[in-house]
Amino acid sequence: MSGLIDISPSLRVGTGVFPGDAAFAVSRTFTIGPDCPVNVASFAMSTHCGAHVDAPLHYDPEGASIDRLDLGDFIGPARVVDARGNGPLCSYEEIVSALDGAPPRLLFRLADRGDQLGWPTGFRTLAPETVERLALRGIRLIGVDVPSVDPETSKDLPSHMVCRRHDIRIVENLVMAHVTPGDYELIALPLKLSGLDAAPVRAVLRR
Repeated sequence: MSGLIDISPSLRVGTGVFPGDAAFAVSRTFTIGPDCPVNVASFAMSTHCGAHVDAPLHYDPEGASIDRLDLGDFIGPARVVDARGNGPLCSYEEIVSALDGAPPRLLFRLADRGDQLGWPTGFRTLAPETVERLALRGIRLIGVDVPSVDPETSKDLPSHMVCRRHDIRIVENLVMAHVTPGDYELIALPLKLSGLDAAPVRAVLRR
């Protein structure tokens, strides 16, 4: 793992999920003992638990499922941008100075937290106007270190809708408190879950 920076939270019992969504759960199928030579566990979780990619199907009833997305979108040059601030929505003007020569994948640090249990409330997100202007710059993937590109109370999901119109990929719930802003290679492949609306990723950065 030398040279790789892990930007994925740990998946464990107590991992925060949207209120009402399926929690992460683990059970033991087999345990090493006198009559068993192996440990085997099973787990159950929401498709949106931990670091994950939203498929268009998540916010578009006619959208592509996660297994139909081009994996090339999730590997390649990316820039980490410090987008922390005081307001609930990050405006384009707050980040534009960090975008000169940016690659088509942008990862935004919006939170001070690292890998924590529990569902955060009142987290900062990107303003839909910010996402629109990023799309006009040719951005193909947006990653955030919060649970969503829209506020937790949003019902119409305006930033998701911008991504829908411009076919932008969304990666949520990353961990970037330990990452220096700058340019990296991103590797964040979603699991090939047939017909589903999202999938977990083990996301890493490489200089």
